Amino acid sequence: MGSSAVHLVCVALGVIGLIGVVVCCAVPRWKVSAFIGNNILTAQDQQQGLWMECVVQSTGQQQCKNYDSLLELSNEIQASRALTIISCMLSALSLLVLFCGADFTTCVQNEDVKPKISLVAGVGLMLAGLLAIIPVSWSAHNTVKDFNNPLVLNSLKKEMGACIYIGWAAGVLLLLAGGLLCCFSRPKSGSSGGTAKYYGNNASAPNSNYV
Repeated sequence: MGSSAVHLVCVALGVIGLIGVVVCCAVPRWKVSAFIGNNILTAQDQQQGLWMECVVQSTGQQQCKNYDSLLELSNEIQASRALTIISCMLSALSLLVLFCGADFTTCVQNEDVKPKISLVAGVGLMLAGLLAIIPVSWSAHNTVKDFNNPLVLNSLKKEMGACIYIGWAAGVLLLLAGGLLCCFSRPKSGSSGGTAKYYGNNASAPNSNYV
């Protein structure tokens, strides 16, 4: 596979991963109601996200409320907000850098600089993928821990929402795109820079007549 094709694949994976992180950040589906025990028959479905909490009625009506104060939020939500936003910004910036250094663009004419630019973009995408996986994994761990805690009431227990799985998938795609770039974006060694030509005595001697 040529480097241009690899860069196209990495751009596609990076764009899909960026969209997944944006969806994960915006949609309030990190935690949803767990219908267990006496809570199996309920007319409301509670959904929690990074910015708001929603209640969905059985009739389909949905009511959402933004979190009132930042200082009243848990450390989990505050850290998840910061990491997810940084992941979005870093992945978007890395994609822009990748467009400049990709082989299918002419933004940079120097062929020796392009692999270095692509390598920087690959490292940025890998960091963005890690920053996307960390908050969703943290939230999933806390959700499972509270679900298995017998001291928590069944009506207060939550399950992992769709954003957790979207965040995992987006992080893996970003890591894959960054890893491919790091593997295929190596500086090209010059074909004539460090080569030396050696000639034999017969070949180097000029053809001249001696008197």
